[in-house]
Amino acid sequence: MAKYTIGLDYGTNSVRAILVNVADGREIASAAWTYAHGKEGILLSGDPNLARQHPADYLKGAETTIKRALAAAKRSVKTFKPDHVIGLGVDTTGSTPIPVDRKGQPLAMDPRFAKDLDAMAWLWKDHTSFAEAEEITDLARKMRPQYLAKCGGVYSSEWFFSKILHCLRTNPKVFSAAYTWVEAADWIPAVLSGTEAPEDLKICVCAAGHKAMFNADWGGYPDEKFLARLDPKLGGLHVRLKTRAQTIDTSVGELSKAWASKTGLPAGIPVATGVFDAHAGAVGSGIEPGTLVKILGTSTCDMMIVPAGQPLADIPGLCGIVKGSVVPGFIGLEAGQSAVGDIFNWYVDVIRPGGAKSGSHAALTKEADKLAPGASGLLALDWNHGNRTVLVDPRLSGLLVGQSLHTTPAEVYRALVEATAFGALTIINRLEQYHVKVERIVTGGGIAEKNPMVMQIYADVTNRPMMLSRSSQTCALGAAVAAAVCAGAHESIPAAQKAMTGLKTKVYQPNPPAVAVYKKLYVLYKQLHDAFGTTAWKGSCHNVMKDLLDLRAQARGS
Repeated sequence: MAKYTIGLDYGTNSVRAILVNVADGREIASAAWTYAHGKEGILLSGDPNLARQHPADYLKGAETTIKRALAAAKRSVKTFKPDHVIGLGVDTTGSTPIPVDRKGQPLAMDPRFAKDLDAMAWLWKDHTSFAEAEEITDLARKMRPQYLAKCGGVYSSEWFFSKILHCLRTNPKVFSAAYTWVEAADWIPAVLSGTEAPEDLKICVCAAGHKAMFNADWGGYPDEKFLARLDPKLGGLHVRLKTRAQTIDTSVGELSKAWASKTGLPAGIPVATGVFDAHAGAVGSGIEPGTLVKILGTSTCDMMIVPAGQPLADIPGLCGIVKGSVVPGFIGLEAGQSAVGDIFNWYVDVIRPGGAKSGSHAALTKEADKLAPGASGLLALDWNHGNRTVLVDPRLSGLLVGQSLHTTPAEVYRALVEATAFGALTIINRLEQYHVKVERIVTGGGIAEKNPMVMQIYADVTNRPMMLSRSSQTCALGAAVAAAVCAGAHESIPAAQKAMTGLKTKVYQPNPPAVAVYKKLYVLYKQLHDAFGTTAWKGSCHNVMKDLLDLRAQARGS
């Protein structure tokens, strides 16, 4: 009898469930559901920094997609039965903290707060707490520099404590009503296993370590004295936070009878410890030492692992250096870009160049792919939603240099793609500067699957082959891998990866002439990067426009 696990992947706009054979990783069924609340699942306001989600969508999404995936499995595999499923894994975006009451119920489900955006899940891309993030960074530099050393030297507005502190400052009613705050990655598995009560809750080291300065070396989360210096009420929260975090090869509990009844799954199967989507995507892409896994989506996350016993310096600008994250027994390293696919979508959906037909992603890609590197005369900075790595500054913004009265929509589109590739190279250079060698790049996510032009540009800019994960749903697959280990189908995450993951045969190889041009363009990108993104830069940008014109003339042969 074949055995299967389910991976539930909670993305920015929707949730997806896949059903995976634990013996070989074959995906026999999948189902997706777009969140019902807000615009494409995101609750917005007049503040461009605000992005929230309704926790009820997480529950509806689990029930809907699991039932649909089970039905699809029965159609694709005639012998399949729901009791062939032996485990369930969950990944989510993050940091996406949720204020909950004494029973672990989100305040958003309390009628008193049903319309209060601050009572919702604070989505990863919410940047309302940029001032609080700066305050946390400043205090940690003076009082607890070790906290910052493991999260790149700067605390981000995308992360756990900055969002909670912002709520305390701007909506004390919600903060006071919350017994504690829980990451979506921890809350969803807890609900499925009936362990959401704060005293029963189990948390994942991926979320706590990378976004909330959790570290076993200093007893878990930042100490009460430090939090109280930010605000006494924040210090009071410390006693209600967990002191232990788990790796993804452990279970938080068993699927409850209530959720078995809702979904059609067998009660009592293990529910794996939750994990962030990019971390799960790295697992689903077969991450190992020397491999950088890049999850290309609305934003990007870059993941690497280093053996736990290997010396490793603290790397400025990273989103965490955490023992046991990503793959147990290793140190997980996370970096990324706050917007990639979101930048391309902004250009197509908001700017709408050329109208519906010539301004679609497909049409712009077709025209942009005809352009030689440097031929547009354009250069952009990929900071339309701030910079996540290496500057860690949400208040940076996008920039496009070199436009003329003859600039075309396709030229701008290509320049935006190139900018995200230059941002990716900046991350790689930072890793290698601190002796973390990037030997190969494996990509996953929708963009990697759908857009060969983007993949080739990334290969040329980084001067490295770009490989593709075999699965088009690497995050969900990674969650299913964790579930397989929790269910005893494999002895470890690496063993499960060996059986359940793989790569496609297609590899995007660097094109030497393009590599040569992009090396010159990257010098100009770094000049703009340092001039607009750092305070230490000294110099002039007088040469940039003229150098772009020279590169354009060379590319066009004129």
